[in-house]
Amino acid sequence: MKNFILDTNVLLHDPQSLFKFQDNNIIIPITVIEEVDRFKKDMNETGRNARMVSRILDAMREKGSLAGGVTMPGGGSLRVEMFTEKYFKNLPVDLRVDNGDNRIIAVAQDVRDRFPDTVTIFVTKDSNLRIKADAIGLIAEDYESDKVDIQDLYSGTRSIDVLPEAIDRFYGQGWLEAPAGLSPNEFITIVDSSNPSHSAICRNDPANSRIVPVRKVPKEGIWSLFPRNREQSFALDVLMDDTIKLVTLVGKAGTGKTLMAIAAGLHKTAEENIYNRLLVSRPVFPMGKDLGFLPGDIEEKLTPWMQPIFDNVELLISGHESEKRHSKGYKELMAMGLLDIEPLTYIRGRSIPNQYLIVDEAQNLTPHEIKTIVTRVGEGTKIVLTGDPYQIDNPYVDSSSNGLTYLVEKFKGERIAAHVTLTKGERSELAELAANLL
Repeated sequence: MKNFILDTNVLLHDPQSLFKFQDNNIIIPITVIEEVDRFKKDMNETGRNARMVSRILDAMREKGSLAGGVTMPGGGSLRVEMFTEKYFKNLPVDLRVDNGDNRIIAVAQDVRDRFPDTVTIFVTKDSNLRIKADAIGLIAEDYESDKVDIQDLYSGTRSIDVLPEAIDRFYGQGWLEAPAGLSPNEFITIVDSSNPSHSAICRNDPANSRIVPVRKVPKEGIWSLFPRNREQSFALDVLMDDTIKLVTLVGKAGTGKTLMAIAAGLHKTAEENIYNRLLVSRPVFPMGKDLGFLPGDIEEKLTPWMQPIFDNVELLISGHESEKRHSKGYKELMAMGLLDIEPLTYIRGRSIPNQYLIVDEAQNLTPHEIKTIVTRVGEGTKIVLTGDPYQIDNPYVDSSSNGLTYLVEKFKGERIAAHVTLTKGERSELAELAANLL
């Protein structure tokens, strides 16, 4: 049995973390309760998590004294540890400044010293605080219950060497029996082991246990958009497949994630009438220093945050107009009820049926926020999440703990989900160089 001291950011990141330490002891410094209390009135995800933490602790309090320790459902105990000034005496002089972080470290150190026969571990998502704790001899760890190693993230694609006659048979009959070990809707490049130029691209069809050809893009394109590389062909294949209800697209800047998703959504909504509306949303996180409060009504306030979406829609519409010879700007599509662009702030509590839902910049969301969004999906809705795990503006998640990579790993074995990792930038030669070199 171990003693785990939890920092405030762990509880605000995942209120259910209290139940994820098996049969070990969980200790919450009273300073953490004070810090959680300061967030509970916020009308954002952090505020909601703070209120949930308070409700959980209050429910546990009814089972006994939190000061003495309450037995947890999985074994072990939960208790709130008080802070006294004497704890500072054992800290180095530089850490005796009275602030929340130092109080929490002081409690962790006191628990370790009072229970020398029990391993004491300080858990925090604050890297600087882990460094401080380590410097005074505490075992410090990140909270990793929902982490996915970004280097091992499921790519959604693989290459398989086969005999030349297998490729000929694939082209002849249009399918092959699926090799063992493939994930549903995983993309495969089958390559002639003796002639690498003799190959074919295909997707594992879980309904028939076959690998089938990647769908061809119509001669007019998808809203005049054509794939420029193999991975974009993979992405458009699943974006246009109505049997696949969840699509995740991961890739660096300029790989075409958002543009392809919007093109497919416009095609399915405005051309094929499969869905009632295309709903595009993104979290509101500034890059660099925040501009502060913006003047105007709700539409004027949101325009700076939603402008990247408007840019993509206008680009697609302008190319489509040159082919179709009619004018439908994004404002006209919005007036017709075919397109809606809004921040994720308004999605909680809704049910979203029969829509093509795109969540852009999903790497800035926590696993809990991702769950909130995906569980809003109603009957007949397809949801597409795009993002770059290496470009994160949310200070509370990183490339391994963000909700997008978490979702990819959790859904890789599901037949109604598909994932594609895009690596080749197509925005411009300069943008591709910048993404690779900077």
